Amino acid sequence: MTVHDPVLAAASRTHSAIPDDAAMLRAAADLTRELSVAKPGIYWPDMLASALLGWSALAGAILAGSTPLAVLCGLVAVLALYRAASFIHELTHIRKGALPGFRLGWNLLVGIPLMIPSFMYEEVHTQHHARTRYGTANDPEYLPLALMKPWSLPLFILVAALAPVGLILRFGLLTPLSILVPPLRRIVREQYSALSINPAYRRRAPEGELARRWAWQETGACAAALALVASVFVFGWKPLLVYMAVHSAMTVINQLRTLVAHLWENEGEAMTVTAQYLDSVNVPPPALLAPLWAPVGLRYHALHHLLPSVPYHALGEAHRRLMATLDLDSPYRKGNYAGMLPLIGKIARSTMGRA
Repeated sequence: MTVHDPVLAAASRTHSAIPDDAAMLRAAADLTRELSVAKPGIYWPDMLASALLGWSALAGAILAGSTPLAVLCGLVAVLALYRAASFIHELTHIRKGALPGFRLGWNLLVGIPLMIPSFMYEEVHTQHHARTRYGTANDPEYLPLALMKPWSLPLFILVAALAPVGLILRFGLLTPLSILVPPLRRIVREQYSALSINPAYRRRAPEGELARRWAWQETGACAAALALVASVFVFGWKPLLVYMAVHSAMTVINQLRTLVAHLWENEGEAMTVTAQYLDSVNVPPPALLAPLWAPVGLRYHALHHLLPSVPYHALGEAHRRLMATLDLDSPYRKGNYAGMLPLIGKIARSTMGRA
């Protein structure tokens, strides 16, 4: 484990190009060639078990007769549904035909009930990986958070806490309204149809297969949102409020994970692959809690930027091979960190310097 190199960080902040490290990039490609195959025998059981446990625990939280049991079930629901929801990230990278039916199954079991259908992320997240987009104003998943005002971090988390309310309004209200009011449709598509953190990002109209998937997934999410609202008149407020509390908690955890997925030190210029790696974060073992707050391979986010085609179940092996092969002074080691709290502290201290 090494600490982030302040010289390299300063270079990023002053727009000085960090050159690509040929040895690291070559090793990443050569040592992991056979690891890029997604294994259905891992994906399906993991996703199905997470979804089943999550929805069962959510039902337990709603039906529990005692507060401690309800809280325990709610906590299990948060972690299990968060893991199940995290597969949306894998869907954007899985090669066509690699996992037949997985996108459909995930949307039916997880994406639509949680009102985060995969069209909200597909062809959005891949722009974050584009060589000329990462860290720029055209990156839907990047903000220079470490260089912003101190109040920006609490606001960043607060927005996530309100996610279930926003999603019900997005799909339960704006979807049907935008069908009736065509000018509104463009606004909804451009500004409210992507899981992004860059408020300046505007989404293009979908085409081809994505347009067809978008149509049925949005219809399903609209039905889910309306069913949640209608449930109040049948079952009372408790089921909806428990659902929203679980959804809010899992979204806050994901927002905290997003906060520490990068160092957020780039001010808008295009970066080399090595610079992108150094602006990103791995939290490898022995960090014990990382699999809970960064599940489905997200603890290896920096490595993922080097090898976006490697499936989540192979990232741990890829990391071990690179650590065993690369020199002690390799930039690869500078992307590894101890855990979430030190990273939050680092970013918070950076913002406090801009108060």
